[in-house]
Amino acid sequence: MNRETKICASCGRVISWRKKWEDCWDEVKYCSAGCRKKKVSEVDVGLEAAILELLGKRASGATACPSEVAREFFGEDDWRGEMERVRSAARRLVDAGKVEILQKGKVVDASTAKGTIRLRKVQ
Repeated sequence: MNRETKICASCGRVISWRKKWEDCWDEVKYCSAGCRKKKVSEVDVGLEAAILELLGKRASGATACPSEVAREFFGEDDWRGEMERVRSAARRLVDAGKVEILQKGKVVDASTAKGTIRLRKVQ
């Protein structure tokens, strides 16, 4: 039995093996019922593209705040309520090996990062 961890297809957080998944571990894609309902929408794919586009415009090694992406994508009035969606998109990009999440200039675990984060394109 391979008891590794996986990454949730929706929120990008780590899914740890559980005994109840012993017979169906290969089919587990989501960390919760909420993520299974939400899945990844066209908006979420657009957010991933917006993050990569913003970071692509920056100098090599430069970072960006997720709120910059949210403001640009959702508009100045509606961005605050969408921050978790932007963070989820960033976590999926971390899993894809395209982006790093930093706190205080150091790369941190995308699943457990709390508070202010910065995004940097993987070089």
